[in-house]
Amino acid sequence: MRLLVTGGLGFIGSNFILTMLKSYKDLSIINLDLITYAGNFENLKDVENYGDRYQFIRGDITDLNLVGEIGSMKPDVIINFAAESHVDRSILDSSQFLKTNIIGTQVLLDCCREHKIDRFVQISTDEVYGSLGPSDPPFTENNNLKPNSPYSASKASADMLARAYHKTYCMDVVITRCSNNYGPLQFPEKLIPLMITNAIQDQELPVYGDGMNVRDWIHVMDHCRAIDTVMRKGKAGEIYNIGGSCEYHNIDIVRLILNKLGKPASLIKHVMDRPGHDRRYAMNADKLADHLGWKPLIDFEEGIDETIKWYIGNEDWWRRIKTGEYLTYCEQWYGALKN
Repeated sequence: MRLLVTGGLGFIGSNFILTMLKSYKDLSIINLDLITYAGNFENLKDVENYGDRYQFIRGDITDLNLVGEIGSMKPDVIINFAAESHVDRSILDSSQFLKTNIIGTQVLLDCCREHKIDRFVQISTDEVYGSLGPSDPPFTENNNLKPNSPYSASKASADMLARAYHKTYCMDVVITRCSNNYGPLQFPEKLIPLMITNAIQDQELPVYGDGMNVRDWIHVMDHCRAIDTVMRKGKAGEIYNIGGSCEYHNIDIVRLILNKLGKPASLIKHVMDRPGHDRRYAMNADKLADHLGWKPLIDFEEGIDETIKWYIGNEDWWRRIKTGEYLTYCEQWYGALKN
């Protein structure tokens, strides 16, 4: 099997690539990534061990010609991780989110149709469902889409486009929607790595509003296993929720991290809430469990301990990112690869 993975230098995409190469000796991967600020070559330094089973191509998923050339290589499956994904950035400027998340998905779907690629997997998010009340049941795949940020609206649009291609062109398309991921190698603008790295540096930990927003957490490796399961066994045209059944208030996550690092609660600083901030997400993943046999395996306490340990041991990596040096670093790495 040959996979085209888009956005494979990102947090989830890079973990997925390494997991798949380690797990299946008869599998090869083409990784198409633009190398943006969140792209991380260092995540995939171990791919050298897999020889010609891994190929990197730098490029934009909105580039019709490039995507068409890659499509002519006849991958069996396209897995679309490529996305602008940070809500705060989408609030400041949504234009790149619309381009990458909607137009990019359309270009990939057209490539899939033109080259008769067997399956298209759209990696989406729980945020497309909007927000839950305190006593509401977790989201199922039958919930209406009610996105509340430019980011989640762009992802909902991409999901609807993917579904339309399945209905209109009878394409084999599946969609996954996952809850909040955490784990090693996550870009430190997200909640857990931001709080860990700020606490290590004895910097303030900014918490939106009262900190009582609720998120359902899942370790990135459980997410990767779920995507593999859906890719291989999912039914065409279906949507599969992925979740950890692990709800925490944001403020409790922050306090937990401070406690584990032996840092004072005085580092917490409540800041003005984010516009349109969803109050609660929770995912019902029964469909994935009942139909395809997947369930999360990594306990949150175990996973968060491993994650904190990783950031303590990889301070050079995240300090480069926080000082804005990382994109230059990736450019230099890419230049060395080409030479």
